[in-house]
Amino acid sequence: MTQVFDKNGLALPVTVVRVGPCLITQLKTEKINGYNAVQIGYSQGRITNFNKAELGHLTKNGLPPLSHLHEYKVLDTENYSLGQIINVNSFEIGQFVNVTGKSIGKGFSGSHKRHKFKRGPMTHGSKNHRAPGSIGPGTTPGRVFPGKLMPGQLGAKKITVSKLEVLGIDLKQNLLILKGSIPGKTGNLLNIVPAN
Repeated sequence: MTQVFDKNGLALPVTVVRVGPCLITQLKTEKINGYNAVQIGYSQGRITNFNKAELGHLTKNGLPPLSHLHEYKVLDTENYSLGQIINVNSFEIGQFVNVTGKSIGKGFSGSHKRHKFKRGPMTHGSKNHRAPGSIGPGTTPGRVFPGKLMPGQLGAKKITVSKLEVLGIDLKQNLLILKGSIPGKTGNLLNIVPAN
């Protein structure tokens, strides 16, 4: 993250994201597959990291081994072709996009940090400062219901940040400047799609 200044001199928080280049690896049509979609591949990997099915899927179309494949639904596949490169040219300044990625993992966390529970009284007689307290009824039903808010893994989940504005595009280095913050840490893999 960094900041840029607009025409009025206001400092805007922005995130600089490297986009692609990605290759279209498969076109799915409603006639054959039941829906229209394009499969996009990113980040060329070593051949030893792929099994025969994954390599065959890419080599039959004359494409290099790509580590990350993802499918995006589209209205029509006529404007796309196999091997077509997708990069920052697909975006425009002022456009709004949705960014999906894995959030930062924070490990095993207590119920106060994870679910924002309130603490107990801090007086000398209290023995319940940060404890979760009672977790269920007694004889009936004699168990704890599923979905109870308890301590556990915090973060490391798929998160979508909606309607981030594109403030700038660098065509030479394939950089996209988005207003605001995005999920995850530096080096995180993201899905960027136009917002409806």
